[in-house]
Amino acid sequence: MHAPVVVLGGGPGGYAAAFMAADQGLDVTLVEMESRLGGTCLLRGCIPSKALLHVANVMSEVEELTNDWGVAYNEPAIDLDKVRARKDKVISTLSGGLSQLAKRRNVNVITARGTFENSTTLLLEGDDDSIPEDRRLTFDKCVLATGSSPAMPGPWKLDSDRVMDSTGALTLADIPKTMLVIGGGYIGLEMGTVYANLGTDVSVVEFADGLVPMADRDIIKPLRKKLDQLFGERIYTNTKVGSLTVTDDQVEVTFEGPALYDTRRYDRVLVSVGRRPNSANLGLENTQVKVTDRGFVECDKRQLTADPHIYAIGDIAGDPMLAHKATHEAKVAVANIAGHDEVWDHICIPAVMFTDPEIAWAGLTENDAQANNVAYEVASYPWAASGRAQALGRTEGLTKLLVDPETSRVLGCGMVGPGAGELIAEAVLAIEMGCEVEDITESIHPHPTLSETVMNAGEIYYGTAVEMYKPKKKRG
Repeated sequence: MHAPVVVLGGGPGGYAAAFMAADQGLDVTLVEMESRLGGTCLLRGCIPSKALLHVANVMSEVEELTNDWGVAYNEPAIDLDKVRARKDKVISTLSGGLSQLAKRRNVNVITARGTFENSTTLLLEGDDDSIPEDRRLTFDKCVLATGSSPAMPGPWKLDSDRVMDSTGALTLADIPKTMLVIGGGYIGLEMGTVYANLGTDVSVVEFADGLVPMADRDIIKPLRKKLDQLFGERIYTNTKVGSLTVTDDQVEVTFEGPALYDTRRYDRVLVSVGRRPNSANLGLENTQVKVTDRGFVECDKRQLTADPHIYAIGDIAGDPMLAHKATHEAKVAVANIAGHDEVWDHICIPAVMFTDPEIAWAGLTENDAQANNVAYEVASYPWAASGRAQALGRTEGLTKLLVDPETSRVLGCGMVGPGAGELIAEAVLAIEMGCEVEDITESIHPHPTLSETVMNAGEIYYGTAVEMYKPKKKRG
């Protein structure tokens, strides 16, 4: 069996690459070892977690109505089977849609595990009827899109479902009375939020001295305050987990740190300390592809690896491990396979945490600017001055712009508050287009909306914000 273009991996990067290549008129075969397309993001990551977070957020909003607005409801009765079924329905609907799109585009999908015999041949393992007798699939070009998996340190790999990774947490087997989340990043805080709203007493331990270390502290501060309320102030930073032991249907955990130096027991433990690229056991040593010490595949700005037959996209191609990055890398790889000369030239990749409140940032952060000696000015707009935020009762938010002091161009944006993940797109466009702050302030934003806070932050920069007083900025 031969295919001009093969895509190995059916996640957001992989299926996007296959569909785009087919749209270019190329003959494409997509090899995915799971029976459904969608990869980690759809099957056990971004999508199911956001479905569960929707439930958690609605429950939180109802509680706010009861506490702050005088609207009373009975205590929630949770039908866990129905919650789980709804989450699974979202997955099946989207994965079924991808299957139909593959058929309409005449993409040949093979359910198999593929490994490289050499630079132009995959060996296929599986029971798919379309696998040839010699189990070999040759190709001219291959897009490597095998994604990543949850990292699980060796000492914590216990033969018990009480110690979970993100995949295990998303199965929603039960609502434990107590749960420890190891890792204060995206996955840990999102899943901790879900379980806490469902009724679990959640604790969080983070080795760094703060939650979400890559984000600026001013946008993390409101989130930390809300999580302290939700988790009962059981967040322990600058603390190391020594050992995990399953004892009497609980997990015994030892802690070492100034915030907590003790041994405690939990019904379940979620390990969320990052992800590792799926580059091992692919036979890459039989090709010219180079792999870094961290397991990432090296590639250039055209997504081409050291092997002229193989491109790499998505999590396996390097940080950040985000689905939207994978999709855009797929565009670059396919364009070059189709004979166009295209390079990765994006200035920023937005990041979003779908906690409550949401956290989002794009472009330059203050942490990065200070580490790299980049000159910048900050213009911050507190949502307490926003009419929309006041109406929603969500005044803890903040929108800030990082601005080049010489050119007034927008270098970065960070925000915290409900809907921050939607609002950050305007900042991404501004950064990519090299907009000056005035381009934002002179664009009419609808009132009353939270989108105005992006414009308002720009007005703070110029000292012209109507709802706040700040002396006008002097210009040379």
